[in-house]
Amino acid sequence: MNLTLFATVFATVFVAELGDKTQLATLLYAADGSNPKLTIFAASASALVLAAAIGVLAGGLVAQHVSAKALSWVAGAGFIAIGVWTIIKAGGD
Repeated sequence: MNLTLFATVFATVFVAELGDKTQLATLLYAADGSNPKLTIFAASASALVLAAAIGVLAGGLVAQHVSAKALSWVAGAGFIAIGVWTIIKAGGD
């Protein structure tokens, strides 16, 4: 196992997931005292594992047909577009 790659992916996903809708939804379920915390953790962790598996499989399939450089450019442009859209929407409020 490539530990550098592992650490990079772990850190990137961990930071990206902090404070997102998934974490907030999990927090709300856990805040209800009648819900078993272990069940909430297991369900949330399983959902993240499944979502990651879908991402890995989709990435592997797309990489067979599109170069990594092109994917990086498309992803970067997509993030910039979302940022610009967010700024424009915020300016209208």
